[in-house]
Amino acid sequence: MTLPRQSTRIFLSERPNGPISDGTFKLATTVLPRPAVDQVVVRVDYISLDPAMRLWLDDARLYLPPIQIGETIRAPGVGTVVQGNSQLKEADTVYGFLGWAEYIIAPAKDLRKISPPEGAAVTDFLGPLGFNGMSACFGLLSVGKIKAGETLVVSGAAGATGSLVCQIGKIKGARVIGLASTSKCSYLVDQLGVDAALDYTSPTFVKDFCDTVGYLDVFFDNVGGEILDLVLSRLKPYARIVLCGAISTYNSGGQHYGIKNYPQMIFQKARAEGFLATEYIDRYAEAEAEMFGWMNEGKLVYKYHIEEGLERCPEYLGLLFSGGNKGKLLVKVSGALTSPKTIL
Repeated sequence: MTLPRQSTRIFLSERPNGPISDGTFKLATTVLPRPAVDQVVVRVDYISLDPAMRLWLDDARLYLPPIQIGETIRAPGVGTVVQGNSQLKEADTVYGFLGWAEYIIAPAKDLRKISPPEGAAVTDFLGPLGFNGMSACFGLLSVGKIKAGETLVVSGAAGATGSLVCQIGKIKGARVIGLASTSKCSYLVDQLGVDAALDYTSPTFVKDFCDTVGYLDVFFDNVGGEILDLVLSRLKPYARIVLCGAISTYNSGGQHYGIKNYPQMIFQKARAEGFLATEYIDRYAEAEAEMFGWMNEGKLVYKYHIEEGLERCPEYLGLLFSGGNKGKLLVKVSGALTSPKTIL
């Protein structure tokens, strides 16, 4: 392969206070240095856009260090090695935090060589076989401990993680109720097979929720805020609350919604637990095999929303907060990889 001499990247220019602004990011083209002996050069083919990326822009105490001013924006991605070393060879396909860039130089130990099983695409490692799939699988099964016959409620149910949680819940025999915006409720029922979908923007949402759900056993939360507070009022005894995300708070500038119904957790002897999929990294292989098995059997439906153009990543990131994406949001940066099976 022809080795690149330079790379375009997007870096953090200033920290946002609330929603991302025009000054948050900047685009630059820089000369690529010569890689060290333990490093490889990778062409970035696809990158994943996820709500958590907004958190990484804040100078706050998180599970990862905040992105620093001037630093390339961190993002999971898949790419192709264009200059290898003793650990990774030229043309190997790799997965890791590649970032918003055309090319990166990274230690080989920080990258994972991937070989998708027959019937899968490399981009599935940014979806059902990646962080979203691992979060859904371990969050629902290991943290939520869902059982057949239980009632499962999922917020952000049409999202990249929530849509998988809904389907795993059905596979495990649960009664599944998904919460989503108006335009996505029919998708949850007609394509994902949930038992009911509720429009959280409806003026009758609270009544609809109480009438439909009754009381719940497991709540898988991707949203937080007022929806979480409502759920706390509808817990069965020994209910489990899986705290995976809180997208409603990510642009709040620290002004988070105050939870009022938490005493019900005491009264109902409920448990709430936050988790990160990376805690289960030693079990990824078994989870990936199980997820792929369900995909192969047609039990898991997964859709991608793929945009193109590195320079428009800031614009595309906003789709996650406006609800404008219709599937797992990826950006094609370069390359000619096999596309996912289902693309919107």
